[in-house]
This record gives sequence, C-alpha cells and structure tokens, in this order.
Amino acid sequence: MQLDGLVKRFGEKTAVAGLDLTVPAGSFYGLVGPNGAGKTTTLSMATGLLRPDAGTAQIHGVDVWAHPVEAKKLIGNLADGVRLFDRLTGEQLVTYTGMMFGLPRDEVAARTGDLLRIMDLGEAAGTPVVDYSAGMTKKVALACALVHAPRLLVLDEPFESVDPVSAANIEDILRGYTASGGTVIVSSHSMDLVQRMCDHVAIIAQGRLLASGTVDEVRGTQTLQDRFVDLVGGRHHSEGPQWLRQS
Repeated sequence: MQLDGLVKRFGEKTAVAGLDLTVPAGSFYGLVGPNGAGKTTTLSMATGLLRPDAGTAQIHGVDVWAHPVEAKKLIGNLADGVRLFDRLTGEQLVTYTGMMFGLPRDEVAARTGDLLRIMDLGEAAGTPVVDYSAGMTKKVALACALVHAPRLLVLDEPFESVDPVSAANIEDILRGYTASGGTVIVSSHSMDLVQRMCDHVAIIAQGRLLASGTVDEVRGTQTLQDRFVDLVGGRHHSEGPQWLRQS
C-alpha cells in the first residue's frame, strides 16, 4: 500500500496533514498513535470509506479512488464503528459478504464454515448477530473481512473485547496469512501486541507521521512504548495527587 500526501479536514480541524506511508507487501504493519491522532481517518481514506481532501492511496498499484471497485476487491476491512447487518445470523452475514464479492455459492458456503469454526462461532452460526457479545461481533466482522481472501487486510483494534483463546487463534491465522504473502495493517493501542506481532510500525500524532520503519528501527534501544511516549509526549511523571495515596 502506498499513501501519498493524504489530507483530511473536518471544518477548522485538520485530522490528517499530508501523510505519506509505504507499507511493504507481505508485512505485518502496526499503526499506533494517541486518541485523535488520525489513525482511523487515515485507514478510512486508504480503504475507500472516506474521500481525502488531497493525496492518493494505492493498493498493489490500483488507485483506491480512481478505481474503487477494483481496489476494494483487494482489501479486507475491519473498520472501527461500521455497522453490520446485525439482523442476519452469523452464517448469513459471512455468506452475504462473500456473495457480494462474487464468490460462487458453494465456495462461499465452504469458506463460511471454515471461518466460523476457526473463530469459535460454530454454535452461534444460526444466532442473529444483534444477540452476539462484543467479542463475538468482532470475530464475525473479521470473518467477513477474510471471506474473499483479500491481498491486504486492514484491522482497526482487531483484538478488542476478544477472549484470549480466540485472540491466539486469530494471531495464528494472521501469521499464516502474512507468511503466504498477504499484508496486514493493524491499528492498535496495545504496544505489547504491536511489538510482539508486527515487523513494521508507524507512529502517528496530530495527523502527521512521526516515525516509520521496522519495529527495531523505530524503537532503537528503547521499548516501543517508551519510544512512542518520547515522540508523542504528554507523559506526567507523577505519583498522583496526595489524596489518592493510601498511607
């Protein structure tokens, strides 16, 4: 994925300010930043959900906004805050998504069964998604993002509310996906997760790119969290107010 000069403004606020980013094919790329840094806005512009005010986004050489249908076939997107058709059952939702991408019905059925089993949703396949827990909803949304075997997977906080066993299974799936040549971009607040799983990372604050490269290049001799705090700022070296202490 190649992002060049992306800009997005909301009224007087500039959410993303001329951002350039190159994500190598086959990488597991972490996108980190404080709340309001512009991560979700950047990913929305990169995947065709939000039109940029300036700049371009390309997926494997396909311009996302000049050729949106072709580009979106290459992308599996787990976006933050996007509503699902939650009156459908889990099985119906994944099936519907696969058919929207033009997959044959028998192939969609096989893939849906595989994904629901891997996500530990087999017993809930016939349950309406509206009745799913937050973690189950996250997992069925990930199944929808995977069903058409995209070349690029964009995940916004993919492990939020997901139980540890399911998270471990999902991690295994994603490692196998990148090992076979797929590209994953994950936006997360968990520095431990990014440091453990990602081979590349970009740090964003106030809509600007502060650092990018391999995880080792960006963190240097520090932990990724310490490097992040140094770049972003705002850490309060304090033991807290006196009234909060217990002795």
